Parts: sequence; C-alpha cells; structure tokens
Amino acid sequence: MDQEATAGEAVGEHEGQIRRLLLFGTRGVVTRCRDFTAEALADWGWTPAATEEARERVDDVLLLVSEVVTNACLHAGGPEELVLRHTRERLRVEVADANPDHPTRRLPRSASLPGGHGLMVLDRLAGDWGSEPREGGKVVWLEIDRSADP
Repeated sequence: MDQEATAGEAVGEHEGQIRRLLLFGTRGVVTRCRDFTAEALADWGWTPAATEEARERVDDVLLLVSEVVTNACLHAGGPEELVLRHTRERLRVEVADANPDHPTRRLPRSASLPGGHGLMVLDRLAGDWGSEPREGGKVVWLEIDRSADP
C-alpha cells in the first residue's frame, strides 16, 4: 500500500528552502513527485514563467524529477524520499532509495527504442548530477541553475 508524508521546512531566506516528501511503494509515485515539485516551484516563483527560457527550465525540472524517480522505481525498489533544496542560484533534487548500487551508464541504445535513456537525459539537462552513499542505500542528486528570470 502506498503512503506518503510531507514536511515543508523553510530555512532562512538567504540560506534557501528545503521541502521533503517521504515515499513508500511505487504506485503513482512519479506523478506525486512531479506534482510536489510543481507546487514547490510555484511557491518559489518559478511559475508562472515570464519567458520561454523560464518555461523550458520548469519543464526540464519536471522531466528530471520524473527520470530519477522512475529510475529508483525500476532499479532500486522505489524511492524513499524526495528532497528539494532551493536557493536563489539553483535547485537541488535528491531522491533517496534503499539500493546501495550507484547508477551506471550503459551502452547507448537506439533512440527509437524505449527505455535506457534516463542518464543521458540527466547529462543533457541537469547542470550537474551524481550519487552519494547513505545509510541503508544511496541518494541520487541533480542540480539545475535557476535561469535569470524564472
């Protein structure tokens, strides 16, 4: 059974803000994480976007969240937590799971075949990304610079 708990935690304005979404199971989790992220972006002034570049940046963020959460579902038994860390300069997305194995690139597949493109999407759209060990698993993270006028 899927259950979730949320806790928003505001840190000082100059230090940024953090939002956490605790997750259990895989059913509907990608949609929940996208919705949670979209709400946070709206609260942080990313939407409504004033320019085409800013709209594309928001779309990129939501796609990247979908990719890392989907990868946790497919390769790590599902995510345990989504953390959004927002500052004036960037957004950091962290997805924790219980699998200690870090993401590894596979040989490129044909673009016409479904699946296997998630890390390529991270490489192209995220400013930076990686993974870190944590007790009982790992955290896959990515960072996106905030456009000049979101």
